[in-house]
Amino acid sequence: MKFNVKFIVGIAVILFCNGLNAQFYAGMQAGVANIKSDVKAARSSTMIGGAVKIGYIKSLTDHFGVGAGLEFSQYQQKVFLNQGSSTLTNFEVDATGSAFIYNITTGNYKEDQKLQAIQIPIFLQYKKNINKGIDFNFRAGIKYFLPTNYKIESSSSFVKGIAYYPDVNLSIDNLPEYGFGSQTNYSASGNYETKGILMSTFELGFTFELNKKNDLYAAMFLDSGLKSILDQDKNESYVGYNPTSSTDRKSNGLYSTDKNANIKPVAFGLSLGFNFH
Repeated sequence: MKFNVKFIVGIAVILFCNGLNAQFYAGMQAGVANIKSDVKAARSSTMIGGAVKIGYIKSLTDHFGVGAGLEFSQYQQKVFLNQGSSTLTNFEVDATGSAFIYNITTGNYKEDQKLQAIQIPIFLQYKKNINKGIDFNFRAGIKYFLPTNYKIESSSSFVKGIAYYPDVNLSIDNLPEYGFGSQTNYSASGNYETKGILMSTFELGFTFELNKKNDLYAAMFLDSGLKSILDQDKNESYVGYNPTSSTDRKSNGLYSTDKNANIKPVAFGLSLGFNFH
């Protein structure tokens, strides 16, 4: 993604250098902000997210212009196991270097997820006057979506970790000093490893002239990630394995169970802002 961010930032700088007389804008957007996932063991609830943004639009003709900006966004949601009590399996290595199958069972497992990101949009705008002081606007383009923090807070009524060593046909379910056993009222925090991606972005709305120097802008928007923001090279247990304790387990999160999972931000809602001529 290094090429993408350099490409987009480069275009934004060029537009700025050639658009000192452009129309500037500042505003915010709010609506449904979902972190779409194809992890089969997980389901999520929909919550409200939003962004604040600044930028400018350089007119090319009476109807067309090109714009760029900077946005700070936040997505949040709750994620659950598909079943209230489920067992997921992963491969781990203990403190002695022996490999084993790690079976984790939880009850009423839940994650509170919060994703924060910087967004750099570049878009083409079409506008048409439809009445005195009122313009119709349509914007379409791309955004570079750079996550700055993807935090998870996990909780469960209980966690039970069982090890199975297939070479010797041995199961261990109660050896706390080696990380095997049960724990009640589990809670832990963690972070997903992420990477920058491109998003598609669309806006459809209207501009209302307030005076010769200021306009009110109101629109509907749709942003959708084109690739996964997850960045990890191996599958992990959603409740981490601790080789020295059964009560101090790290939260890796349900999305970490599949290194190839498609985790994409998707948001739609209302955008409101002011234009400055």
